[in-house]
Amino acid sequence: MTAPRLAFAILAVVAVALPVLANAQNSLLPGGASSLQETHQDWQVICVVREKARTCVVSQQQSKRDTNQRVLTVEYSQDNNNSTNGMLIMPFGLLLSAGITLQVDEKVVSKPLPFRTCLPAGCIVPLTLDKSGIEAQRLGTTLKIVAMSSDNNQPVQLAVSLKGLADALDRVREISSQDGFSSRR
Repeated sequence: MTAPRLAFAILAVVAVALPVLANAQNSLLPGGASSLQETHQDWQVICVVREKARTCVVSQQQSKRDTNQRVLTVEYSQDNNNSTNGMLIMPFGLLLSAGITLQVDEKVVSKPLPFRTCLPAGCIVPLTLDKSGIEAQRLGTTLKIVAMSSDNNQPVQLAVSLKGLADALDRVREISSQDGFSSRR
């Protein structure tokens, strides 16, 4: 290969490699990834990078076994003040005016929480958990979500395994505390 062709080939390789290297160095996730999904027992850690900011959530979904239709989604995120926020996507057929309550094992850990709206995916309940509420979940075995049926005004209880939640929340905190990176949720 002649010198001009070699120089051109080197420049072409560098021109292609520089953006890739720059993106890897500016990535906000381990290993230069632009997204990450990990399983921590019954919980998922899902992180993505958008507009040079990292977004991470801890999530669990439950589906009907026979149809694989999603029935419930629980999702938590932590902000820069280590507050835990989240949302529930609940099934249809619930008495919206009654809201929901949260129990960890047999202990009630929330006042009635209102539904915000219903979308095609389900009905949304926003969550803001104080330290004692999230600590109870970290130490508990089952989160019980209690709502009322709109058909007969009877209680409907959905159970969510808390197995792996503490590890998943710790992993999000670990990813979020990486030096030199900002985090937005």
